[in-house]
Amino acid sequence: MTLQRFEEYIRKGIVKKQYPNRQRALSLVKESEEKKKFLEILLKNIPEEQMNANFVVDYCYDIIMELLRAKMFIDGYNSGNSHEAEVSYMLLIGFIQADARFVDEIRYYRNGTKYYGKILNREYAGKVLEFTKRTFPKLKNMLISLLK
Repeated sequence: MTLQRFEEYIRKGIVKKQYPNRQRALSLVKESEEKKKFLEILLKNIPEEQMNANFVVDYCYDIIMELLRAKMFIDGYNSGNSHEAEVSYMLLIGFIQADARFVDEIRYYRNGTKYYGKILNREYAGKVLEFTKRTFPKLKNMLISLLK
């Protein structure tokens, strides 16, 4: 899986430049925070052996992507339905290549669970969960000052 540069998505017209949309960004941040809280409650109350790995990965993916979209809306970008463009945006805002590639991997496996019946294991879900715990504050901190 090779990530294209974000500028390529703009050049191809996949990502559009627009006026910053603060309200949409606020909505996405709130949704991400609520999903994170809900996931934490589930993880605390459901035994690990009963937890559905696909659910954990799906929720973690949504939590990260909603914050990325919020940052894009604040910066005046709209990626439409291109999750690849949103992942590529991570590189533009200071994430390292390894982090962006991992989110792209999550995107790939999540699509497998949504559209092809792929079943993920708990070990991978744990890896995604740890990544989300590390990445969430970084993304949120990028947004806090911009949304005040």
